[in-house]
Amino acid sequence: MKPYLRWFIVGAALFFLAQAFKDHWQEVLTIRISGWGWISLAIALLITIAAHIWSGWIWGWILAEFNQRVKALWSIQTYLITNIGKYLPGNVWHFYGRIRAAQSIDVPQVIAILSTLMEPLLMAASALILAAGTSLQTRGLLQGVTLVIVLIGVHPRILNPMLTFLSKKKAKGGLAAQDQTSAQLKRYPLKPLLGEMGFLLIRGLGFLFALAALSTIEMAQVPQLLSAFSCAWLLGLVIPGAPGGLGVFEATAIALLDGVYPSAIILSGVALYRVISVLSEAIGALLAWLYQAFNSGDFLKVD
Repeated sequence: MKPYLRWFIVGAALFFLAQAFKDHWQEVLTIRISGWGWISLAIALLITIAAHIWSGWIWGWILAEFNQRVKALWSIQTYLITNIGKYLPGNVWHFYGRIRAAQSIDVPQVIAILSTLMEPLLMAASALILAAGTSLQTRGLLQGVTLVIVLIGVHPRILNPMLTFLSKKKAKGGLAAQDQTSAQLKRYPLKPLLGEMGFLLIRGLGFLFALAALSTIEMAQVPQLLSAFSCAWLLGLVIPGAPGGLGVFEATAIALLDGVYPSAIILSGVALYRVISVLSEAIGALLAWLYQAFNSGDFLKVD
């Protein structure tokens, strides 16, 4: 049922977007981007590229949590090159590429798999933390309970069994028992968690600049915008749908920001941000590939 569920979710999200555009297309056509607006979009693109570079560095931190220290340049380059694979059918090829790349520098298979599994889990936890921490519409008690649950959820006593189960499933039972027991988190992954929170904040900043190209943003609106972005990004990550949360992210952002901005601004903003996101991943992959092509491979070795 998973393939049918995936297409049902994508279809529902696209139907929602089509309906929203149908209702507001005349307003969208009246929107004009000023000179400052184009500068704002360029800044959003640069910020989003920086976010992906930062995320590649964090992947190296995650490998270090399993005592596999790699050079930051290698983890960033590998992450950027493989990240474009998420747009291939199946939405798993970016993970597969990172696993193969890690194995090529003698990172054990189980740790290579665990690192690719731990990354989206920490991203999801970071999105929940930011959504709860920046929301102005929920009560303090609910926010506090959410934060505590998420922080407990990434404790090694809970995260290790979860990672072991997922790694067995991904490897289809092909991992040796001694490998599974040796690849365990020994401490709370505070540094990678903070790093992923930074990644979400940088991505959110890019989203704000994309919206700023179309309309003025008041400082009082920033927490609500970041909260909506975090929720939309989280649902795009965890809901089985199109690569990169295509459709799911946009539909969620439009629903959450309804009433905060005019519908035409939200529709145009999320569309522009989707273009910026894809361009940033393509540019990042191209830059990493060019660097690899014109430089020696000495920096690829594990520290």
